[in-house]
Amino acid sequence: QVQLVESGGGLVQAGGSMRLSCTASGHTFSVKSMGWFRQAPGKEREFVAAVTWSGGSTSYADSVKGRFTISRDNAKITVYLQMNNLEPVDTAAYSCAARRLPGLTTKEGAYNYWGQGTQVTVSS
Repeated sequence: QVQLVESGGGLVQAGGSMRLSCTASGHTFSVKSMGWFRQAPGKEREFVAAVTWSGGSTSYADSVKGRFTISRDNAKITVYLQMNNLEPVDTAAYSCAARRLPGLTTKEGAYNYWGQGTQVTVSS
């Protein structure tokens, strides 16, 4: 099993920045890629970004390209989501996820482990 713990959420004004962190523990050797998803009130959970653990290839949702950056620290077994130029539409509960298979995917069903999530609220 792999446990994921997110941190870094909170309240920020539109145009501001925030960095989320997700640290993995447990059988982390099985993790090949990690991703961030978000769910706004009344909406379905959606893909935000993903990164492979080896090589650091990345993938982003069109809505966050150019504003968000996903990165990982292999030594700390932590993945980050740097969010810049935040907009009120970015308000959501952000969750990180880990996948045992290699490669990047936007499909939440392809991820094996999930964190509990952290709330990000962007005020206008």
